[in-house]
Amino acid sequence: MNGRNNATITELILLGFSNDVKINICLFLSFSIIYAVTIFGNGLLMYVVFINPHLRTPMYFFLVNLSFVDLCNSSSAVPKLLIDLLSTYRNISLTACLFQFKAIVFIGTTECNLLAVMAYDRYVAICRPLHYPVVMRWSVCYQLTAFVWFFSFTTSVMPSFALPLLLCYPNQVNHFMCEILALLKVSCDDTRIKEIVIFSLSLITIFPPFVFIVTSYICIIRSILKIQSAQRSKAFSTCSSHILVVALYFGTGIITYFGKSDKDSENREKYASVFYVVITPMLNPLIYSINNREVKRTKVLMKKNLIAKEVNPNDPIHHFQVF
Repeated sequence: MNGRNNATITELILLGFSNDVKINICLFLSFSIIYAVTIFGNGLLMYVVFINPHLRTPMYFFLVNLSFVDLCNSSSAVPKLLIDLLSTYRNISLTACLFQFKAIVFIGTTECNLLAVMAYDRYVAICRPLHYPVVMRWSVCYQLTAFVWFFSFTTSVMPSFALPLLLCYPNQVNHFMCEILALLKVSCDDTRIKEIVIFSLSLITIFPPFVFIVTSYICIIRSILKIQSAQRSKAFSTCSSHILVVALYFGTGIITYFGKSDKDSENREKYASVFYVVITPMLNPLIYSINNREVKRTKVLMKKNLIAKEVNPNDPIHHFQVF
């Protein structure tokens, strides 16, 4: 049993990144800023789409879903991480830990499938523009979204109930959150079957959406190269944001779940998790806002309206001249 104590445990200790107080304070400030930007950025993007009638299209509908998923993704781990960075005893109850790991797996799988649906939306819009209003009608969008959430729950959360983890002492997890691969390392039963199941489920949840996205964009690029050069930049701009998000999210996911397992794999998995749980949810709204003309135009109009409300010519106070 490798010297493990089979006594039943009620809590786990998350080792986090460091025991140095100065490092933890710096990390706390950094992650606090990132989390604040994540909440503000995704919330603002959802609000911009909501108030602008021109943005009520299938593409922005899926983008709002992505922002919601990013908020859930970041909120599932970052608040606990911030608390632990200022704590000396980083404990988490076993129930809370198992709930967190199921939430992270569920949300991560949902984001993979949602990115694939967004790639399909861009494929229809660019490669089949005349069929787009019919293929991507609202009823289809709602059905695709419902399928994404249901399929993600079925393939990520349901199997975890069939293969419960038996954890034992020492109950220290070399991670900042309850990630499934880190939890396996403190399991006191035979994990070979569980590792095979996790690897198989990772193949189902990561590679099919990734292959679908790559195939879609190969078709998209071929279609873009056939159109006039004046329209190519606009077509590429609508897809460049999505490609960048896919590269960031799937890249770190593949490194985490399909990287070589060695003595340094625990730290590699921990730092890779920072990207897809902390960094990517912050970058998504920034990436889409920077490369999206409609979103930027709406933000400019919001600023103008705010200034117009602050400086209202009908307000009596503005009739006085200040010398």
